[in-house]
Amino acid sequence: MSRASTAGCATSLLNESLFFGLHHAHSAIADWRQDFNTERPHSLLGYKTPAAFAGTLTATGSGASLDEGSAPPPVAHPAPYGEAETAEALIAAG
Repeated sequence: MSRASTAGCATSLLNESLFFGLHHAHSAIADWRQDFNTERPHSLLGYKTPAAFAGTLTATGSGASLDEGSAPPPVAHPAPYGEAETAEALIAAG
């Protein structure tokens, strides 16, 4: 489920609930999160709950990343081991 639709569900909980204190709000949100992650199937997860989907990833040894993620590629490759220098060292070397 996308972050936007998750946020929409959480927003509806907050808009439809009257909380009688911080403890009550924490408890209601924890109950909602438990329901969301263990009871509600999500179409993007093959109609599995997030908990069941995570169990499948763990059982199959699959990584949690998608084959084609949405993160941009890195700007630069990391320095080889042992060749990283701090900015202070580079400035001191001139």
